[in-house]
Amino acid sequence: MPVNDVHCHLFSPHFLEALARDAPGRYDADPVTAVAASLGWEPPGTLKQLADRWMMEIDHHQVERAALIASVPGDELSVATVVAAYPASFVGFFMVNPLADGAVGRTSEALTSHRLRGVCLFPAMHRYSLLDPRVAAVVDVVSRTPHTAVFVHCGVLSVGARKKLGVPSRFEARLGQPLDVQALAVNWPRLPFIIPHFGAGFFREALMAADMSANIHLDTSSSNAWMKYIPGLTLETVFRHALQVAGPERLLFGTDSSFFPRGWQRPLYDAQVQSVDRLGVRRADADLIFGGNFDRLFPLGS
Repeated sequence: MPVNDVHCHLFSPHFLEALARDAPGRYDADPVTAVAASLGWEPPGTLKQLADRWMMEIDHHQVERAALIASVPGDELSVATVVAAYPASFVGFFMVNPLADGAVGRTSEALTSHRLRGVCLFPAMHRYSLLDPRVAAVVDVVSRTPHTAVFVHCGVLSVGARKKLGVPSRFEARLGQPLDVQALAVNWPRLPFIIPHFGAGFFREALMAADMSANIHLDTSSSNAWMKYIPGLTLETVFRHALQVAGPERLLFGTDSSFFPRGWQRPLYDAQVQSVDRLGVRRADADLIFGGNFDRLFPLGS
């Protein structure tokens, strides 16, 4: 079965430098290497080396294509460089804070000059409402570029690297509301919106949003540990409800893979395949979830 992963994080040197800045005085000398050592990660090396490392990893696991997310605002060039090294294998996503100065201009440049395809909004992280007019301004720019999508993290947000380094995360989970995504999606009905992790705790609301707006997609990534907030829920039942509401055409397989040496998270793929198999999902529908929908949203050569 062809496999495309819509949710992988590119932890570039710039990302590690940003972590070091949030821990002043601790990683002043060679912050990239020092932060990587504290986390037990492989240093990313140059962007070419990081591109090669990711290519080798997905090739090893027979993943045909993957979306790589620049995981800190302002890191568009890093992901664009990695994608440009292997354009048939990678699609570039990048994080934007719509409240930051120049957010609309940066978004436009990333989509046109750098040929990136996914704009990632993290309202809980950057503490803004998705109903803010500045968010709409960014979304409007995205809507004018074909084969792009808006990725909105909803629900519970936890950044493991920050926890391990003892760096505070002042996130406001209430701002990551799937129903607010629906309020955006209804105004741009031709633009795909992606809610990762099945809503990450706002599962009911994510289903409601997807039911009301046919351009809202759900990604299946991560361990989906948010299920502990809903007693009795299992990955299999999550897939069952998501398929009933959104259908196989609007589910996108993802893992939330990120750092090395852990690399691509095969166990998460295996668990999802087993859940789909136990539900008796048709092969054609499984193909859509694990690869086909990705190719439809982000066709090769786009």
